[in-house]
Amino acid sequence: MLSILIPTYNYSVLNLVKRVHKQVLETNILFEIIVIDDFSTAKSSILKNQEIKNMKYCFYSENKENIGRTATRNLLANTARYNWLLFLDADVLPKYEDFIDRFVERIVENYNLIVGGIIYQDKKPEDDFILRWKYGKNRESLTVQDREEKKYQSIISGCLFIQKSLFIEINNKMLHNNYGMDILFQKFLKDVNCSVLHIDNPVYHLGLESNTIFINKALEAVKTTYLLEKKGLLKNNLRPLQKSYLKLKKVRMISVFSFIISKMKKMMERNFQSNNPNLFWFDLYRLHYYIELKSKK
Repeated sequence: MLSILIPTYNYSVLNLVKRVHKQVLETNILFEIIVIDDFSTAKSSILKNQEIKNMKYCFYSENKENIGRTATRNLLANTARYNWLLFLDADVLPKYEDFIDRFVERIVENYNLIVGGIIYQDKKPEDDFILRWKYGKNRESLTVQDREEKKYQSIISGCLFIQKSLFIEINNKMLHNNYGMDILFQKFLKDVNCSVLHIDNPVYHLGLESNTIFINKALEAVKTTYLLEKKGLLKNNLRPLQKSYLKLKKVRMISVFSFIISKMKKMMERNFQSNNPNLFWFDLYRLHYYIELKSKK
């Protein structure tokens, strides 16, 4: 009935597997847990993850080369035996002790996809990880009502409870392993009129990137949006930064905006490394990069 699928790379998922394994055993449903390591280089996490093979109904394998997140998720889905898939990122942990039950009990409601949401721990991390933590708490930790208002845009692939046939159909259309591909996944779900149910069943996102890595990934996501838009795979008015660009263009303020932000850029970058990063400035910083990409010949 349920295949729990976890891709991992240089991250121990043993604790996550133990947590969901205990829960799903208590539901008395048919299940399997499949973990695929995408050619990790960290021996310590590999050794821990190999213990998963000793657990009942659990399967663990290692890719012979690094094929990326999208391809690994596709491999997991095609390996799965059951018609419902629960995808979990390696760096998450369920909030509730009845996490599995909260998904399974809603299957009868005939939705194609059930979303539980994502949250972040209240404890403030070390300064080097604050930007990712603050962004997550303010932009990704949404209430059920907030997620319902943005039914597709608030779908995050780190925790997906989805019908197997639908996932394979959508994931086969994914072209790259670039950071920021969730927006294309959301677009394809909307295109097929996927029926989505948002519920209160979040996972904690534990794997915070450092400020520098997160900034680079955020810019990579902006570039992904630009490239997908350029290829005609995305409309030019889906993301907030796209809408902001169009507003600036309409009032002919793109050059003025770019000039001002270029003068503030160094100050912004120092702020992003501080213990109180300004998320509004972070939005402007990413918008500036988007404008640079759009301005290239």
